[in-house]
Amino acid sequence: MPLIRTGILLAAMTALFLAVGALLGGQGGLVTAFIIAMAMNFFAYWNSDKMVLRMHGAREVSEVEAPEYVRIVRDLAARAGLPMPRTFIMDNPQPNAFATGRNPENAAVAATTGLLQSLTREEITGVMAHELAHVKNRDTLTMTVTATLAGAIGMLANFALFFGRGRNNAGLLGTLAVMFLAPMAAGLVQMAISRTREYEADRMGAEICGRPLWLASALAKLDRGTIQIDNPTAEHNPATAHLFIANPLHGGRVDNLFSTHPNMANRIARLEEMAGASSDYVEPAPTHRPGPWG
Repeated sequence: MPLIRTGILLAAMTALFLAVGALLGGQGGLVTAFIIAMAMNFFAYWNSDKMVLRMHGAREVSEVEAPEYVRIVRDLAARAGLPMPRTFIMDNPQPNAFATGRNPENAAVAATTGLLQSLTREEITGVMAHELAHVKNRDTLTMTVTATLAGAIGMLANFALFFGRGRNNAGLLGTLAVMFLAPMAAGLVQMAISRTREYEADRMGAEICGRPLWLASALAKLDRGTIQIDNPTAEHNPATAHLFIANPLHGGRVDNLFSTHPNMANRIARLEEMAGASSDYVEPAPTHRPGPWG
C-alpha cells in the first residue's frame, strides 16, 4: 500500500509539472522546461549523494576510526540482504542521521556525532536499520526525483510572467495564481511522499533490527534533541530536511500538510504496536560503549 500511495503521489507531481508547463508556455515552453527538468534529474541521479554529503560536512569513516558504528551498519546490511554502504560521520551536536545514494550498490549512511554520543548501542542500531530500510526501498532516489520535480515546478512559476507573454490560456490572473499555488502544491505532494516513506522505513527498520522498541526509544531521544539543539547547516539547506530521520529544522513537530516528517508520537505509537507494548513507553537500559562511537 505505501508503494502504491507513493506511485500515485509521484504521478500527481508529474501531472502538475506538465499542466503548469502547458498552461504557462504552451507546447514550446513545456518542451523547454521538460528538457531542463530531465537534465536536472539526470544530474541529481548521479551527483545528489555527493552533494548532500558535502553540504553537511560528512566525512567517510572506516572500522578503524569508528569500529562500533561501522560494525552495526555491516551487521544490519547483512540482515537486510544489502551491500555494505559507505559510512559517514557529521560533526554536528544535533542527534540525527540520513541515507543517500541512487541505489543499494551506491548507498551511504551518515550519522551525526550528537547521535553517536547520546544514543545507546541498541538505539543506534534502530536508527541505522531505519536508514537501511530507506536504502532497500530506494527511497533516496524517490526523494531526489520529487525534489527535482518540485524545483522544476518552482522554476516554471518563476518564469510565469515571461511565459505569459506567449501562449497562455490562463490570462494574467491565472498566471499569478499559478506562480503562487503551483510551488505550494508541489511542496505539499513532496512532503506527503516524505511522510509516507518515513512510516514505511520505521516499519521495515524495526523488522531489520528485530526490536521495534530500540527504534522507538531512539525516536524519543531524537525528538527531544532536535528541539533543544540547532542544526545551522540544515537550516541553511532546508531542501535536504526530508532526508533526515528526524526533522532537523525547528518548528516541525506538528503532523500536518506542511511538515516533512510524521509526528514523533505517532511514529513511536506505531512501533509500540508492532512490539505489542503498552502505551506506557519505557526506554531500554543504556549499554556502555567504549568512547563516543568506538
